[in-house]
Amino acid sequence: MIDKTMIIADIIAKDPESAKVFFANGLFCVGCPAASAESVEEACRAHGLEADKLITALNAYFADKNK
Repeated sequence: MIDKTMIIADIIAKDPESAKVFFANGLFCVGCPAASAESVEEACRAHGLEADKLITALNAYFADKNK
């Protein structure tokens, strides 16, 4: 289960292909140095994105992948 407090780099390390979910939701900074210490919520706030929407998409991605 992914939540807003998780660090972006940790999510990407868990599954590198999850980067496409970040991209599809407008968050393109998954490879930048800030991603190694920035939570999903912090990144969304910095880029004017809705964190809950991204979290929902990430959890759906991981749920589908684990079927």
